Amino acid sequence: MTKKFYFGIDLGGTSIKMGVISVEGKLLLEREQPTPKGPYLDVLHVFKRMMHQLLDGSSISNDEIMGVGVGVPALLDVESGYVHEIVNLGWKDVPLQRELENLFNLPCFIDNDANTAALGEMWQGAGRNAKQLICITVGTGIGGGLILNGDIYHGAIGMAGEIGHMCVATDKGRLCNCGQSGCLETEASATAIIHYGKQAILEGKLQHPDPEHLTAKDVIDAARTGNIECNRIIQQVSYYLALALAQAAAILNPEKIIIGGGVSNAGQFFIQPIRHYFEQFALKKIRENVRIVPAELGNKAGMIGAAWLVHNHCRQIGGI
Repeated sequence: MTKKFYFGIDLGGTSIKMGVISVEGKLLLEREQPTPKGPYLDVLHVFKRMMHQLLDGSSISNDEIMGVGVGVPALLDVESGYVHEIVNLGWKDVPLQRELENLFNLPCFIDNDANTAALGEMWQGAGRNAKQLICITVGTGIGGGLILNGDIYHGAIGMAGEIGHMCVATDKGRLCNCGQSGCLETEASATAIIHYGKQAILEGKLQHPDPEHLTAKDVIDAARTGNIECNRIIQQVSYYLALALAQAAAILNPEKIIIGGGVSNAGQFFIQPIRHYFEQFALKKIRENVRIVPAELGNKAGMIGAAWLVHNHCRQIGGI
């Protein structure tokens, strides 16, 4: 029987998303469930159970699966698939690729979740037909993935693409959880938007019935409806994002810059001011030849990009 499908897994601190993806990159089956908080072996057991649940009742058999790709929110050694640490899950020193291959009896491939999201957008999303991309995810934190010549660029020790830790506020930046001050993540993430929104409430510039549960969406919605202070916050966030992206673009010269994550759900209201400030900061030739676009795949990007890890391996060895 010809093998012609991949498993793509997006491991998050809150949930596990798993899908069956065709060699053409089409997501055929998908499933999601909460991430267990115990030892990493508990997560592996959930992987196995989800795999059976996906295939049971479908026309796809286990014999048709070519391999498994996994995106993890981790500092890891990509070549060996060794996870040094996943802070949100309490994992340390886990030989994840080896464990997965023992579990599934299939080739398995691991990468950082920001990278797999970028690969998903390149393969089937906003980055289709482009080989030079900067992908940035604006959510609770800020993640990045760099696509060079149609593949992820990892850097010397796998740390390339850490756009969230570019220093953008050199004189008044807040302390970041990385230990530095003024990182893009502290100034332009959803967490930052909430921080500045709560300041606006304390200063009487924003009304909210439950300040402790203020969300970034609340601030963006208030800006949409004309709140002056919230609009200033969105402009400030856009300024810092554009500044960082212009510097990255000067080095990488991408065809597209893709903006994803929860905050990007605000659409053009969020993207347009980033474009505006990018025009100010970017080199003329670069800004004339790069498109800043919203991500298209949403929370499916990680699964599809994880499957691409298998797809790329199979192409390299002539398996497809």
